[in-house]
Amino acid sequence: MRFFLGAFGEPGHAFPMLALGERLVERGHEVTFETWSRWRPEVEAAGMRFRPAPEYPLFEGGSGIGSEMYEAVVLATAETRRAVSELRPHALVHDILTLAPAMAGELEGVPVATLVPHLYPVGGPGFPPYALGARFPRTRVGRALWDRVARGTLGGLRQGREELNRTRVALGLAPLHRFHGGLSARLCLVGTFPQLEYPRRWPAGVHVVGPLQWEPPFEFVEPPPGQAPLVLIAPSTAQDPSHRLLRSALAGLGDEPIRVLATWNRRPLPAGQPVAVPANTRLVEWVSYSKTMPECALVVCHAGHGTMARALACGCPVVAVPHVGDMAENAARADWAGVGVRLPWRFLGPDTLRLAVRRALSEASLGVRARRLAAWAAGHDGASRAAALVEALAAQSSRRMRTNSISSGASPSTTSIGSPEQLHSSTTARSSDTSSARQIAP
Repeated sequence: MRFFLGAFGEPGHAFPMLALGERLVERGHEVTFETWSRWRPEVEAAGMRFRPAPEYPLFEGGSGIGSEMYEAVVLATAETRRAVSELRPHALVHDILTLAPAMAGELEGVPVATLVPHLYPVGGPGFPPYALGARFPRTRVGRALWDRVARGTLGGLRQGREELNRTRVALGLAPLHRFHGGLSARLCLVGTFPQLEYPRRWPAGVHVVGPLQWEPPFEFVEPPPGQAPLVLIAPSTAQDPSHRLLRSALAGLGDEPIRVLATWNRRPLPAGQPVAVPANTRLVEWVSYSKTMPECALVVCHAGHGTMARALACGCPVVAVPHVGDMAENAARADWAGVGVRLPWRFLGPDTLRLAVRRALSEASLGVRARRLAAWAAGHDGASRAAALVEALAAQSSRRMRTNSISSGASPSTTSIGSPEQLHSSTTARSSDTSSARQIAP
């Protein structure tokens, strides 16, 4: 079968989709992956056809074409739709932040699935608001309080639905009445550990498949010599530009009875601000997490989902120091599941990080639970499960098309709504939120 994948180009979104595409190729399918040009070599090396995603600059408070996210979605959808129309895939999978392929697939009558490369962001009864960083309450009273707070967030959900619907109407699609309309109602793949998800009744079509793990090839990096516990400092590849976490680790862990392997993840420290590297520490440009983490006793990170999930899949508990976005939510789930220690960003410093590392290494239960997640991951490959579900979606839709064709006497084909040229000139939907991000590939 033929599949079309689309993902925003940041590693936390591109890598899980690369894992899915790689598995689909292994299962004998033809895969086209639309993403940022920086990943073209990796996409083609995995046996997929690369297609460059439309990239539009966003400016803080700017105006004009491409200055706001939903304007970019309208423009990008027109370009992506051409490719979808030409390739005629049996199914399309888009990343949760990458809306243009979803819109293009719907316009072309292609079955669409959503890949959520992290925790499921939709709340449930008694849940604290997503990304707040609060844990699931232990009591009925606590759940009732969070339900009251949730009622106060309905305005934001309505605004998001309105902005999405303005975009859909501009593209010739019908508005949606449900919240979270960017998630496919037919198939939503949640790429995380089920052990990190709060208890809930799952909607039809939503499947927690396990982490989808992929990383660029890299050689094994030797840690500092010795037999002391090895601690990996794994900062975010996109956040913390001043390297506050890395600096705190170098200043606070030098006298501990541990070995420290730290990486700056190809984001060099600012010139003119040298740091002292302790004797028990090795500081490197990059490491392969899949090769290094199995040797570690602990991983210190910003709690980006990809890094945290990789650590847990290797049986390593984490010290989670969330910085922005959904990192606080990830850290709260690690704490709730008993597989990590969280250190709030506002409290981060050499002394507090040292205490957090000591606690994580001294509590044996954290390692026990992390190894249970590793055992689960060994028997549940997220990419394989996701690929099987996408295949089933495509097969089901193909059967439905053949049945409709036979009953109507028509040839199986899809119906287009408007032309790409018309979409280029459509009235663009404007969002009330702007971003200072460098680029977006919706």
